[in-house]
Amino acid sequence: MVVKTNYSLKNYNSFGIDVQAAKFYAIRNEQELQTLLKDISAPIFVLGGGSNLLLTKDLNATVLHNQIKAIEIVQENDTTVQIKVGGGVVWDDCVSWAVEHGYGGIENLSLIPGSVGAAPIQNIGAYGVELKDVFVLLEAIDLETGEKKLFTKKECAFGYRNSIFKSEYKGAYFITYVHLQLQKQPVLNLSYGAILDKLKEKNIDKPTILDVSNTVKEIRKTKLPDPAEIGNSGSFFKNPVVSKQEFQRLENEFKDLRYYAQEDGKYKIPAGWLIEQCGWKGKRIGNTGSYAKQALVIVNYGGATGDEVEQHALNVKKSVYAKFGILLEAEVNIL
Repeated sequence: MVVKTNYSLKNYNSFGIDVQAAKFYAIRNEQELQTLLKDISAPIFVLGGGSNLLLTKDLNATVLHNQIKAIEIVQENDTTVQIKVGGGVVWDDCVSWAVEHGYGGIENLSLIPGSVGAAPIQNIGAYGVELKDVFVLLEAIDLETGEKKLFTKKECAFGYRNSIFKSEYKGAYFITYVHLQLQKQPVLNLSYGAILDKLKEKNIDKPTILDVSNTVKEIRKTKLPDPAEIGNSGSFFKNPVVSKQEFQRLENEFKDLRYYAQEDGKYKIPAGWLIEQCGWKGKRIGNTGSYAKQALVIVNYGGATGDEVEQHALNVKKSVYAKFGILLEAEVNIL
């Protein structure tokens, strides 16, 4: 195994921030990782697709880049199929594989950036579907002991863009494989209005999972910039969820308030709408700014440092709080 020292991570994070890792290893299988863990010491940082990450400084750590790439069927019956996917597989490649084989359940998650191994950490979600809806279990290596452990859905403690790997077990495990259960006779989730509108535009009244996947891709491309062209990490902030009492205050004060009622009686407020109301949409400051087509996205126009991006996010956060009394929470992991 080759170790790279003082290695640039510019091509390993979607913001395109040029910082260095003290040491960098590409991990291609579990055995390789377990052998390596016997010889290295903390601090250790696990890197996936780098799509949910803002690097503000060099990493004085050993960076382990997940490059475990495999997709296989582990069991199936007449209606479902369980697949085992390597943590280093690009998430959208996994979605494309499922769609090509006619397996439904993750088509709404098309074009979400990042790797499969990072998907459970964030409990990725879009257009009415979350990873937890199809999740079975994951395999992971304890970075301290080198031992392998399986985590069930319950043990992952999934929440909105959250899991136990963002709290109690943050930085403690290297996720090697993720098991998903998909449907051979899928029931499509078309609850998100934009999907239905797009399908109607195309005169598609009996959509397939391929139709849904393509439609989601079209919608995302109109809102989100390609990281290969403009550095970004997609949605920078979570959509805040407020109590009924807080919602009533906001509704009384802001007559055009956007919201989504939740099953638990709370209300989700679109962070992009809040940010846009504060005048940030399309606003550029130096090398960074808020994307012109989606205020929720912060971009690196080229040459921005992680500190510049973080400061822009802080300014956005302060203005939303001043206007609405809502404190936005970053969806992106800031280091």
